[in-house]
Amino acid sequence: MDKTVLITGSSRGIGKAIALYLANKGYDIVVHCRSRKDDADAVAEEIKNTYQQQARVLQFDLSDRKQCAEVLNQDIEQYGAYYAVVCNAGISADNAFPALTGDQWDSVIRTNLDGFYNVLFPLVMPMIRRRKPGRIVTLSSVSGLIGNRGQVNYSAAKSGIIGATKALALELAKRKITVNCVAPGLIDTEMVDDLPLEEIKKMIPLRRVGAAKEVAATVAFLLSEDAAYITRQVISVNGGLC
Repeated sequence: MDKTVLITGSSRGIGKAIALYLANKGYDIVVHCRSRKDDADAVAEEIKNTYQQQARVLQFDLSDRKQCAEVLNQDIEQYGAYYAVVCNAGISADNAFPALTGDQWDSVIRTNLDGFYNVLFPLVMPMIRRRKPGRIVTLSSVSGLIGNRGQVNYSAAKSGIIGATKALALELAKRKITVNCVAPGLIDTEMVDDLPLEEIKKMIPLRRVGAAKEVAATVAFLLSEDAAYITRQVISVNGGLC
């Protein structure tokens, strides 16, 4: 399999789970981080040592358009275009709307929503020039589907990702590049460590928190040849929450 996948935000959490799951499926992985380079290097080493797949690390800030373009263009020039891109990286800065600061709004929008453009714009034309099928998977959230208290900024960004995904899917369909969105609910990562999980579980029909591997398996299916006729879709992985 000569298929390389870039996964943004893959030094930890859901992104790391996606990277390891795809490596186990035979994909070569480009691991991305904004900071915590040691963690990203460790993921790349695990991919190479455990799954015998190629892996390398790219470090850049999704909110920095110039930096994204420079790093990604250089990587493509050296290694060639990617088969797939998984836009996983994102941040949150929760606060009740009356207390939401301009910086909290701007940082979340710039990283989560502007990051969609900043990452994919340098990559789409090289993917088209491959003249082969390709895959793009974005990650939204249950907050982007139904909103969430204290997350007006995060919900706005994640909802915007859904709209952008659906529009890009229309543009790339004739190129045999599918574009889909995965919207996780409450997933067992360090981001939920401070939440009242027992109370939240009562709201989830399946009465449990999801595993990062379950999100990774959904992404892996969308990247597979079996999913070639699936595009412009949002797949929720949330235990029936919405």
